[in-house]
Amino acid sequence: MPSDAPLVTLDPATRRFLPWVVAVGFFMQALDVTILNTALPSMAAALGESPLRMQGAVVAYLLTVAMLIPASGWLGDRFGTRRVFVLAIVLFSAGSAACAWSPSLRLLVAARVLQGVGGAMLVPVGRLAVLRAFPGDAFLPVMSFIAIPSLVGPLLGPALGGFLSEYLSWHWIFLINLPVGAVGVLAALRFMPQIRGIAAYAFDWAGFALFSGGLVLSSLALQGLGEHMVSTAISVMSLAAGAALLAAYWLHAARTPRPLFELSLFTIPNYRIGLLGNVFARLGSGATPFLMPLFLQLGLGLAPSTAGLFMVPSVVGAMLTKTLATQLIQRVGYRRVLVWNTVLVGALIASFALIERDASPWRLGAQLIVYGVFNSLQFTAMNTLTLGALDAPRASSGNSLLTVVMQLSMSLGVASSSLFLLLYSGVPVGRSTQGVDLMPAFHWTFVSVGLMAMLAAFIFAQLRDDTPHAAVTPHGLAED
Repeated sequence: MPSDAPLVTLDPATRRFLPWVVAVGFFMQALDVTILNTALPSMAAALGESPLRMQGAVVAYLLTVAMLIPASGWLGDRFGTRRVFVLAIVLFSAGSAACAWSPSLRLLVAARVLQGVGGAMLVPVGRLAVLRAFPGDAFLPVMSFIAIPSLVGPLLGPALGGFLSEYLSWHWIFLINLPVGAVGVLAALRFMPQIRGIAAYAFDWAGFALFSGGLVLSSLALQGLGEHMVSTAISVMSLAAGAALLAAYWLHAARTPRPLFELSLFTIPNYRIGLLGNVFARLGSGATPFLMPLFLQLGLGLAPSTAGLFMVPSVVGAMLTKTLATQLIQRVGYRRVLVWNTVLVGALIASFALIERDASPWRLGAQLIVYGVFNSLQFTAMNTLTLGALDAPRASSGNSLLTVVMQLSMSLGVASSSLFLLLYSGVPVGRSTQGVDLMPAFHWTFVSVGLMAMLAAFIFAQLRDDTPHAAVTPHGLAED
């Protein structure tokens, strides 16, 4: 997004209700990320699939969002924020309806791709409208208000997904988006301003095709190698093609005046370390929200609604940490916080392997709260380190790349945890898990995911001891 795009003057009604309109988009996207995980076992039973092979429904959405986020800001500038925001809600709602009516996992994955196309534009274009409409000191208070749904969505999502799938049917976790989407479209048509950017702003379509193609091919190849959904030869060829496209993007970006992502970003030490650290740290934190509801239902035998309620403590713990994280970073410093907290978060993930079937609910709740507290601290420290290092000319490109990396690493976390579960369970491809004791597989998966997350500590150890705390400007907008 170009920082020199024009600001707009709003009428009183639009100024009052625009934050609410954007908040609807934030809420839809945040709710969808968490509502699905608790319902996966019920969905697997209804679709005749193994619950250990439902990760495709999660990964498809995350990968689509990661692939399309770089283009979302340009689309808003080129075609106008109102038009693109309304289109995003329509596509997201249409994808939700298609998900609800999918009779097979393959069609469900395809519908999730359509949903992801809308989801990729919802938050960036809504944020772009606010950035243009509320200049200067008015921006941060409005963004703070709009960010509330991003916290409420994960708080309601797991419990709501469990309740709907247990007492109604799993279809309702998608159908619930339709009335919200209808309200969002009507409100956007009335209160969303039609803001366009500077006409000279050219989008790097060649770089977008190379980067997105490489991203998708590499991710699908790694998933195919682990799950044997396609032949090993096809997976290896896809991996080689993906690596070639990413290498081609690097060469393309080096000779393009305005590439999709500035290569000079990697010359900034804190940004480089923060970005690489995000990749490995989020492998663990991206896997846990997917893994835990499965563990609670398939391992501990809890009902979907009960499993959903058990996910609430970690979100509460995360919300409590937000006000204290900055103070701790300022007092202790980035290097110490990130190195030790990364190890601690990995250890907390691995500690879920100590939970047995007769574990006290209070102990389980306490572990989830503690995990939520330190996981939220990890996100805050990583994001402020990475984005605080950016100057104004590279803020948009750097923020966009970080958001892509966040989505990609979460999808890889889901795929890798699913792979660990399959390997440790020993369940052959296409075989039902009914009657199989999955507790040992879940325990070893938590240990593996925790160790994998700890690897980021070696990256954060490369920070200087005197790395200063940098306040995040309005350009530093990547969410947890």
